[in-house]
Amino acid sequence: MSALRVGNGFDVHAFCDGRPLILGGIKIDFHKGLAGHSDADVLIHSIIDSLLGAAGIGDIGRLFPDSDEKFKDISSLILLGEVFNIFKKRNIKIINTDSVIVCERPKISPYIIEMQNIISHTLGNEVLPQSIGIKGTTAERLGFIGREEGIAVYTVSLIEL
Repeated sequence: MSALRVGNGFDVHAFCDGRPLILGGIKIDFHKGLAGHSDADVLIHSIIDSLLGAAGIGDIGRLFPDSDEKFKDISSLILLGEVFNIFKKRNIKIINTDSVIVCERPKISPYIIEMQNIISHTLGNEVLPQSIGIKGTTAERLGFIGREEGIAVYTVSLIEL
Protein backbone atom coordinates (compact mmCIF):
# COMPACT_ATOMS: atom_id res chain seq x y z
CA MET A 1 0.00 0.00 0.00
CA SER A 2 1.45 3.36 -0.99
CA ALA A 3 1.30 6.61 0.93
CA LEU A 4 1.77 10.24 -0.07
CA ARG A 5 4.13 12.33 2.03
CA VAL A 6 4.93 16.07 1.96
CA GLY A 7 8.26 17.59 2.93
CA ASN A 8 9.46 21.16 3.43
CA GLY A 9 12.93 22.45 2.68
CA PHE A 10 14.67 25.72 3.41
CA ASP A 11 18.17 26.95 2.75
CA VAL A 12 19.97 30.27 2.79
CA HIS A 13 23.46 31.31 1.73
CA ALA A 14 25.26 34.63 1.90
CA PHE A 15 26.74 36.25 -1.17
CA CYS A 16 30.52 36.27 -1.44
CA ASP A 17 33.13 37.44 -3.93
CA GLY A 18 35.29 35.14 -5.99
CA ARG A 19 32.81 32.33 -6.63
CA PRO A 20 30.36 31.74 -9.46
CA LEU A 21 26.65 31.91 -8.67
CA ILE A 22 25.18 28.43 -9.15
CA LEU A 23 21.40 28.04 -8.89
CA GLY A 24 19.45 25.02 -9.99
CA GLY A 25 22.62 23.47 -11.35
CA ILE A 26 23.44 26.29 -13.76
CA LYS A 27 25.85 29.19 -13.66
CA ILE A 28 23.97 32.48 -13.37
CA ASP A 29 25.45 35.65 -14.82
CA PHE A 30 26.01 37.69 -11.63
CA HIS A 31 28.93 39.50 -10.03
CA LYS A 32 28.84 37.44 -6.80
CA GLY A 33 28.47 33.82 -5.85
CA LEU A 34 27.26 32.15 -2.68
CA ALA A 35 29.40 31.11 0.27
CA GLY A 36 29.32 27.44 1.21
CA HIS A 37 31.22 24.18 1.53
CA SER A 38 29.85 22.71 -1.71
CA ASP A 39 28.94 24.83 -4.73
CA ALA A 40 26.38 26.50 -2.40
CA ASP A 41 23.45 25.87 -4.76
CA VAL A 42 20.78 27.07 -2.38
CA LEU A 43 17.94 25.88 -4.64
CA ILE A 44 19.19 22.30 -4.90
CA HIS A 45 19.92 22.21 -1.17
CA SER A 46 16.35 23.25 -0.39
CA ILE A 47 14.96 20.63 -2.78
CA ILE A 48 17.15 17.93 -1.21
CA ASP A 49 15.98 18.81 2.30
CA SER A 50 12.32 18.79 1.26
CA LEU A 51 12.70 15.35 -0.34
CA LEU A 52 14.63 13.89 2.59
CA GLY A 53 12.12 15.31 5.05
CA ALA A 54 9.17 13.83 3.19
CA ALA A 55 10.87 10.43 3.16
CA GLY A 56 11.86 10.65 6.83
CA ILE A 57 15.52 10.11 5.95
CA GLY A 58 17.00 13.14 7.72
CA ASP A 59 18.52 16.20 6.12
CA ILE A 60 21.29 17.35 3.80
CA GLY A 61 23.70 17.98 6.67
CA ARG A 62 23.38 14.42 7.94
CA LEU A 63 23.91 12.81 4.52
CA PHE A 64 26.50 15.26 3.18
CA PRO A 65 28.19 16.98 6.17
CA ASP A 66 30.21 20.13 5.54
CA SER A 67 32.92 18.64 7.78
CA ASP A 68 33.65 16.03 5.08
CA GLU A 69 36.26 17.20 2.56
CA LYS A 70 34.88 14.93 -0.17
CA PHE A 71 31.94 17.37 -0.44
CA LYS A 72 34.17 20.46 -0.72
CA ASP A 73 33.11 22.42 -3.84
CA ILE A 74 31.04 19.44 -5.07
CA SER A 75 28.20 20.10 -7.50
CA SER A 76 24.93 19.97 -5.62
CA LEU A 77 23.48 18.14 -8.61
CA ILE A 78 25.69 15.19 -7.64
CA LEU A 79 24.18 15.30 -4.16
CA LEU A 80 20.66 15.42 -5.61
CA GLY A 81 21.56 12.44 -7.79
CA GLU A 82 22.66 10.53 -4.67
CA VAL A 83 19.33 11.30 -3.00
CA PHE A 84 17.53 10.11 -6.14
CA ASN A 85 19.52 6.84 -6.01
CA ILE A 86 18.48 6.34 -2.38
CA PHE A 87 14.87 6.94 -3.39
CA LYS A 88 15.09 4.44 -6.26
CA LYS A 89 16.49 1.75 -3.94
CA ARG A 90 13.60 2.35 -1.53
CA ASN A 91 10.99 2.57 -4.32
CA ILE A 92 10.14 6.16 -3.42
CA LYS A 93 8.60 8.17 -6.25
CA ILE A 94 8.96 11.95 -6.47
CA ILE A 95 5.63 13.43 -7.57
CA ASN A 96 6.66 17.09 -7.66
CA THR A 97 8.69 19.83 -6.05
CA ASP A 98 7.80 23.51 -5.79
CA SER A 99 10.38 26.13 -4.84
CA VAL A 100 10.43 29.87 -4.23
CA ILE A 101 13.80 31.61 -4.64
CA VAL A 102 13.88 34.84 -2.64
CA CYS A 103 16.40 37.47 -3.76
CA GLU A 104 16.45 41.04 -4.99
CA ARG A 105 18.92 40.23 -7.74
CA PRO A 106 19.61 38.48 -10.02
CA LYS A 107 16.27 38.04 -11.75
CA ILE A 108 15.39 34.33 -11.78
CA SER A 109 12.80 34.10 -14.56
CA PRO A 110 15.28 33.91 -17.49
CA TYR A 111 16.80 30.75 -15.99
CA ILE A 112 13.77 28.78 -14.82
CA ILE A 113 13.27 26.52 -17.85
CA GLU A 114 16.95 25.55 -17.93
CA MET A 115 16.89 24.85 -14.17
CA GLN A 116 13.78 22.67 -14.52
CA ASN A 117 15.38 20.71 -17.36
CA ILE A 118 18.66 20.03 -15.57
CA ILE A 119 16.91 19.04 -12.33
CA SER A 120 14.62 16.71 -14.29
CA HIS A 121 17.65 15.18 -16.01
CA THR A 122 19.38 14.71 -12.62
CA LEU A 123 16.25 12.88 -11.44
CA GLY A 124 16.55 10.42 -14.32
CA ASN A 125 13.86 12.29 -16.29
CA GLU A 126 11.36 10.50 -14.02
CA VAL A 127 10.16 13.88 -12.75
CA LEU A 128 9.09 15.99 -15.71
CA PRO A 129 10.25 19.62 -15.90
CA GLN A 130 6.66 20.84 -15.48
CA SER A 131 6.54 18.98 -12.14
CA ILE A 132 9.48 21.02 -10.85
CA GLY A 133 8.07 24.39 -9.83
CA ILE A 134 10.54 27.26 -9.56
CA LYS A 135 9.51 30.82 -8.89
CA GLY A 136 11.46 33.95 -8.06
CA THR A 137 10.36 36.73 -5.77
CA THR A 138 11.93 39.59 -3.84
CA ALA A 139 11.85 40.51 -0.16
CA GLU A 140 10.67 44.03 -1.08
CA ARG A 141 14.04 45.38 0.08
CA LEU A 142 13.49 44.07 3.63
CA GLY A 143 16.08 42.27 5.77
CA PHE A 144 19.31 40.60 4.65
CA ILE A 145 17.75 39.57 1.33
CA GLY A 146 16.51 43.10 0.71
CA ARG A 147 20.01 44.41 1.38
CA GLU A 148 21.26 41.92 -1.25
CA GLU A 149 23.37 39.99 1.25
CA GLY A 150 22.16 36.54 0.20
CA ILE A 151 19.52 34.24 -1.23
CA ALA A 152 16.92 32.06 0.52
CA VAL A 153 14.85 29.24 -0.96
CA TYR A 154 11.71 27.53 0.33
CA THR A 155 10.65 24.18 -1.19
CA VAL A 156 7.79 21.78 -0.72
CA SER A 157 7.83 18.31 -2.27
CA LEU A 158 5.32 15.51 -2.66
CA ILE A 159 6.51 11.91 -2.74
CA GLU A 160 4.91 8.49 -2.84
CA LEU A 161 6.19 5.73 -0.59
